[in-house]
Amino acid sequence: MKTPLLVIGGGLSGIAAAIRAARFIPDVLLLEKHHRLGGLNSYFYRHGLLFETGLHAITNYAEPRDKKAPLNRLLRQLKLPRDTFNFLPQRQSEILFHGCASLLFSNDFNLFQEEIKRQFPASADNFAALVAFLDGFDPFVIRPFRSTRQFLVERLREPLLQEMLLCPLLYYGSSHSNDIDLSQFAIMFRAIYQEGMFRPGGNIKEFLDTLRNHYLSLGGSLRTGCGVARIVCSGERVERVILADGEELECDYLLSTIGYHETLRLLAESTAAPPAALAGPRLGFIENIYLLKTPPTAPPLSDKTIIFYNKGDTFSYQRPDQPVDFHSGVICLPGNFAQLPPRLHQEIRSTHLASYPLWRQLADDPAAYLAEKQSSSLRSLVELESVLGPFRETILYENNFTPVTIERYTGKLEGAIYGNPAKIKDGDIGYRNLFLAGTDQGFLGIVGAMLSGVSIVNSQILPNL
Repeated sequence: MKTPLLVIGGGLSGIAAAIRAARFIPDVLLLEKHHRLGGLNSYFYRHGLLFETGLHAITNYAEPRDKKAPLNRLLRQLKLPRDTFNFLPQRQSEILFHGCASLLFSNDFNLFQEEIKRQFPASADNFAALVAFLDGFDPFVIRPFRSTRQFLVERLREPLLQEMLLCPLLYYGSSHSNDIDLSQFAIMFRAIYQEGMFRPGGNIKEFLDTLRNHYLSLGGSLRTGCGVARIVCSGERVERVILADGEELECDYLLSTIGYHETLRLLAESTAAPPAALAGPRLGFIENIYLLKTPPTAPPLSDKTIIFYNKGDTFSYQRPDQPVDFHSGVICLPGNFAQLPPRLHQEIRSTHLASYPLWRQLADDPAAYLAEKQSSSLRSLVELESVLGPFRETILYENNFTPVTIERYTGKLEGAIYGNPAKIKDGDIGYRNLFLAGTDQGFLGIVGAMLSGVSIVNSQILPNL
């Protein structure tokens, strides 16, 4: 079998790429090794209830009238009307540094600006100058890595404000320890602070089903439960892929959305280690889910949608030397979006930095691994209650996902959801008809991931097909 375009990976970047290509190219084929689409943003069932994985909130909110906004540009590229989805904006979120300061933000950037004037009056002018710089900065120009931490030291000269600005942006998009590339910072600053966050009115399954059905309606083909074992090349061109069951598929172009190192593993001739320039410690996370048996009429534990907390005035964002670092984290209350109907149960989710090597070692001893998962869930609960107040007596169900779990179900090496620290912005990894999109291209967040797939199709594939 031969297809003009083969897309590996049914996460949101792969789905968007396949949809964009299917608008113009017949016989696009999308391969996903799991039995359902979504990748990092998927779902599972427990006790007859659907639980979302990955999705806290979608960044880059925009009103329909803002035609140039990333969200609306994405929908036009996919030929999906805005009213296909019922997008619900966040209520408000918070950056909370215990004993130091708190900053509220929402989808109205004016709130964040006023909060900074209130908490850091001496830095208000410097912050305004920072915003003006970012508004005129093109983050999509390919440049060498530039440290945002050093940049903020020079621009703001207020250590606590620097740490508070970085906390949400690193947690929501950095693959670098204790830093983020300035271009990535500019993208995430706009995505989170200037545009804001939202979610679809339904659940992630309904969102994925809408994308899947739209892709199929355009004539695209889809195979789930279909893993790729090898990519076979001749010189600088891909000739075919060999599936896990031995079937061979030829293609004119191949787009991989599974990550750079993950793609190298599939290349038949790439038995050597990846280039040193692309090596580096990968950052892993643990996510905890708590479902509460409170009635729908009970008031929420907080009026915040997401709380980024940190204990102290210095934020550490690196692989911890313990299984989990509880000094900081992300607390999400999925029911706290505007216009969201009351849910049967309240849900709380937490995310903390975690050490993949330590969890991988624990996994060799199932009893020790389970004990550490239970201990980590309890420690996270303590941190959440210090922010939200007591709720453990109302927990109906709880679960958590370590970096080992994430690696098993997503294929991301070491469970690193933000991929390799070095990014390949143009998607070119040295082959004439093989390109990379997704996390290791440097586009992050759900809108960013989908735009990543669209951008590579537009720049590298459609002009040649």
